[in-house]
Amino acid sequence: QVQLVESGGGLVQAGGSLRLSCAASGRTFSTYFMAWFRQAPGKEREFVARINSIGSVKYYIDSVKGRFTISRDNAKNTLYLQMNSLKPEDTAVYYCAAGQGASGKYNYWGQGTQVTVSS
Repeated sequence: QVQLVESGGGLVQAGGSLRLSCAASGRTFSTYFMAWFRQAPGKEREFVARINSIGSVKYYIDSVKGRFTISRDNAKNTLYLQMNSLKPEDTAVYYCAAGQGASGKYNYWGQGTQVTVSS
């Protein structure tokens, strides 16, 4: 089992940057594939990016490609999301999630961190 705690959200102007962090408890962080999701007001939760257990494979939704970078430091049990060139439409609560196994299902979720981008 793993517990996830996000941090790094805040208010930023359009064009600015933020780096989100997701600290994981436990000694098995390196065995989990990880992802960032987001949920804007009145909208369904949306997948943003994912990374495999060793950080060698990454995937992004088209709307963040070239602007966001997902990474992880298994020695620090931490997942990151570097967000550059932020847009007002990036405003949402951002969640990190963890999963194991072939199902691809995310079994563990953090509490979320608010990102607000002003125009």
